[in-house]
Amino acid sequence: MASSKPQGSSFATSSRTHLRPSGVTIDDSFITETKNSQKNKLSQKRKTLSCQFSIGGHLSPWPTYTSGQTILHNRKPCSDDCRKRAGSWQQQPLGTTKPWYLEQLENYLRKELLLLDLGTDSAQELRLQPYREIFEFFIEDFKTYKPLLSSIKNAYEVMLAHQREKIRALEPLKAKLVTVNEDCNERILAMRAEERYEISMLKKEKMNLLKLIDKKNEEKISLQTEVTKLRKKLAEEYLHYLTERDARKILIADLNELRYQREDMSLAQSPGIWGEDPVKLTLALKMTRQDLTRTQMELNTMKANFGDVVPRRDFEMQEKTNRDLQEQLDSLRDDYEEVRKEHEILLQLHMSTLKERDQFYSELQEIQRTSTPRPDWTKCEDVVSGGPDRWHMLAEGKNSDQLVDVLLEEIGEGLLREKDFFPGLGYGEAIPPFLRFDGIVENKKPTKKDVVNLLKDAWKERLAEEQKEKFPDFFFNFLERRFGPGDAMAWAYTIFENIKLFRSNEVMSQFYAVLMGKRSEIVYIKHKETVAQLLKEMTNVDSQNEGLLTMEQLSTVLKSIFPFKKEEKIQELMEAGGWHPNSSNADFLNYRSLFMEDEEGQSMHFVQKLWEQYMDEKDEYLQELKQELGLELRDEVTLCKVREALMNIDPGLDKQTLNSYLSQAFQLPVTELPEEGEKEEGIVTRLQAALEQLQMADIRRMGAREHEPAS
Repeated sequence: MASSKPQGSSFATSSRTHLRPSGVTIDDSFITETKNSQKNKLSQKRKTLSCQFSIGGHLSPWPTYTSGQTILHNRKPCSDDCRKRAGSWQQQPLGTTKPWYLEQLENYLRKELLLLDLGTDSAQELRLQPYREIFEFFIEDFKTYKPLLSSIKNAYEVMLAHQREKIRALEPLKAKLVTVNEDCNERILAMRAEERYEISMLKKEKMNLLKLIDKKNEEKISLQTEVTKLRKKLAEEYLHYLTERDARKILIADLNELRYQREDMSLAQSPGIWGEDPVKLTLALKMTRQDLTRTQMELNTMKANFGDVVPRRDFEMQEKTNRDLQEQLDSLRDDYEEVRKEHEILLQLHMSTLKERDQFYSELQEIQRTSTPRPDWTKCEDVVSGGPDRWHMLAEGKNSDQLVDVLLEEIGEGLLREKDFFPGLGYGEAIPPFLRFDGIVENKKPTKKDVVNLLKDAWKERLAEEQKEKFPDFFFNFLERRFGPGDAMAWAYTIFENIKLFRSNEVMSQFYAVLMGKRSEIVYIKHKETVAQLLKEMTNVDSQNEGLLTMEQLSTVLKSIFPFKKEEKIQELMEAGGWHPNSSNADFLNYRSLFMEDEEGQSMHFVQKLWEQYMDEKDEYLQELKQELGLELRDEVTLCKVREALMNIDPGLDKQTLNSYLSQAFQLPVTELPEEGEKEEGIVTRLQAALEQLQMADIRRMGAREHEPAS
């Protein structure tokens, strides 16, 4: 009897001879090999069982509620007696016996399950195999239901294969989940440690504040006690003076009464002197005194009520005078505002004129120094390696001073190649930490390209770390990690000599300035961030991702990134990018080419112009600061004056940026800077030193000038 196996089934037939120990994985090759070896045995077993247990392809009518303890005896499989008895089932009583076919299948299933090792996950799949065989027996024996049963079996096999493939696909995710779980646990532990430390610090701060509160409460209680005593004393003094006042008034009244009585008595004793009735005179005197008292009271009331009253005529005259003066003040104020604006414009013109004058003067001195005699630079064509073509490439667009630098670099490069060793500079304090060595070190003789690539790798590692150590220490540690402790000093001397020589290479010159402390590394970092932001904005504008922009789009991007640049500066950047005044704004530009670099790290003219404008704007900013202070370079300046001058020339400065500028100028930590108006007069430095420190840092304008709007 042939075996009915569905297509695509990944389950192999199970046999006692092919069971494996617990923990061993069954792969597809083993299952394939096992299929062929078990196929014949399984087919023979099916034939035997079907011949023994089937009765003409009919289902036995044995009821499910019987106990099934008895079995049919004296039955011969595949005999004529079976066929005869099959037709007589309807007449014979069913009884309570279980069909032989069913009992034999159950025994076979029980034996097969006992032979399986179900302790592993893979054995759980083999558990299905006996059930699969039993089901195949049914499919083969009952021909009428074979198509339906086969489709059911195939559907389950396909679903099992699909579920197994899904489980296999989820296995890597399980491993990744474990890794992510461990990483998250580590982060949680670190965050908990930080929280515990922060909580301990906050508890300490809380205890200190509680002590301070207790101290303040004690002071408050003592002050309240003192205030209570003073109030009590004041009340006593008030009662004392009140009593004195009342006694004085009573005394004055008694004195007046005595005086009046004496006068009355004198008049009564000498009536003949006046020639009138004393009673009448006394009555008249009393009435007169009453009138005098009443008049005096009215006079005092009038003075109190109308002492500050101005006559209407005087008020109107003063009001007219005030109106005239107000009109004159408004007119003078308008005139002053116009004069102030003209003064600011003249100051700007004066500053630009001074700058142009200084520039022209320096150029004049340079021209006077180099113009006689005019050097013949064509003589260098045969001296420089590479011949006339390379010399023309090096000399293109450079003045005489720059050509001298190029020639010195070419000569120095040849001399540097001839050196096999460098003498150590010793351990002096003036020697940079990465060059402190006594003896001779080997010259590694790298190419300019190798040096540039090494410096770029150093910058990448520096930007990736938290920048806890100083830049010279980081540089030497980077060389130790790259070349080992034995060759680190040799590479330090080699790279230092190269970057000191090749000043025209922007990567080397910028690295040399940061390494020697002439420029803060944040300047380089901010410049790279600005270039990256500019490229990102251009990419966002390029919605089609074609790498092309119109000149109008380029101008819009530049104005959005640099809102405080003047219009002529924007035009310079566009010209550096390839735009010409005679060209149309609809012309397309390959903006990605503006940010490319050659093999020696040299940027395109656009990025170079961006760096030149940044340095010029920084010089202009510091020159405005110097003019605002109105001091000479050798004079001393206070922190208060520098703060006020920075706010005047750049009102858009926020508090954090202003404090960082002051910290750089006066070489103080930001946390030690006093608040505005708090003991700032005691912090002084020389103006030249402050400007030099600001020149090293990243200084840029944060807002529009007062006399010009933002772009």
